[in-house]
Amino acid sequence: MFFKKKGGDDGTAKDQPAGLTPASTPATDDLAARGASMTQQKPPAPVSNPEVPKRVVDIPGPPRRPEPAAKKSDGETKRLTVGRDIILSGEITSCDVLVVEGRVEATLSNSHAIEISSTGHFKGKAEIDEADINGSFDGTLSVRSRLLVRATGKVTGTVRYGQLEVERGGEVTGDVQLVSSGGASTS
Repeated sequence: MFFKKKGGDDGTAKDQPAGLTPASTPATDDLAARGASMTQQKPPAPVSNPEVPKRVVDIPGPPRRPEPAAKKSDGETKRLTVGRDIILSGEITSCDVLVVEGRVEATLSNSHAIEISSTGHFKGKAEIDEADINGSFDGTLSVRSRLLVRATGKVTGTVRYGQLEVERGGEVTGDVQLVSSGGASTS
């Protein structure tokens, strides 16, 4: 290889390979190329763990039915749910919808609807507009509008209703009478 003398930054002569300048030696070309590629790359985006919504645990039971039309004028419904393995006794008033999945021994008044699930049992007295019985009811039931007894439902006692619907397999036993629109029962 041929060398020629070039002047350095301080004015002294340096030996350099012929045909190459200090800015274009093979070693500096390689470093410059790597440096350029490094500066052109974007820095890696910070790793973030987005919040994954927590899953609601599915509790086995009867499927949810649509809400009855017992909505208040302000859009809120007074709904009381007595869960499985819960026993409630006493008097229940001013409840728009009572959902029974456990056991209730009570008097229910000033209410719109009662829903008794397949695991639910109600014993007592209820005066309501609508009833959906999938479990068991034992006592005095007065339904001003529609009484629906599902296939697994069982109603025993004194029953008064405006309309009655019983699915195949459902049971209604006891003193059962239709209530006329004036509120008096017909025989």
